[in-house]
Amino acid sequence: ETPPPPPTPAPGPQIEKVSIPADTTFAFDSAKLSETGKATLRRLVQQLQGVTLEAVVATGHTDRIGTPAYNDRLSARRADAVKAFLVEQGLPADHVYAEGKGEADPVTGNSCDQMGKENAANKRLVSCLAPDRRVVIEAVGTRTP
Repeated sequence: ETPPPPPTPAPGPQIEKVSIPADTTFAFDSAKLSETGKATLRRLVQQLQGVTLEAVVATGHTDRIGTPAYNDRLSARRADAVKAFLVEQGLPADHVYAEGKGEADPVTGNSCDQMGKENAANKRLVSCLAPDRRVVIEAVGTRTP
């Protein structure tokens, strides 16, 4: 007699990573969420309906203009702004975490090099570096079918 097949393992936690486009979320040198950024976060909260959340981590980033210490603080303020909004939208505060990475992990790489002075007055450079001004959100939880 053949043994029964092994039981199908229960699905493990699903990790979703959402990067909010910077040009719609944060203006240069700002931690104030734009209306478009808020709409993106509302959609994320809707997507998380029916998920038993383990953790939601908002990681803030900045471009390279400014001092590293200033950018560390700005990235943390951006992540905190996203966390506060997610909690306002009903996510449990004790499951939402915020951290700032400053200017580490730029998505623009070296594509904005050779654009002249590294300062806020250089509009071409500020525009080129826009994708670096972002918050990446990772949600870990289990979706029950």
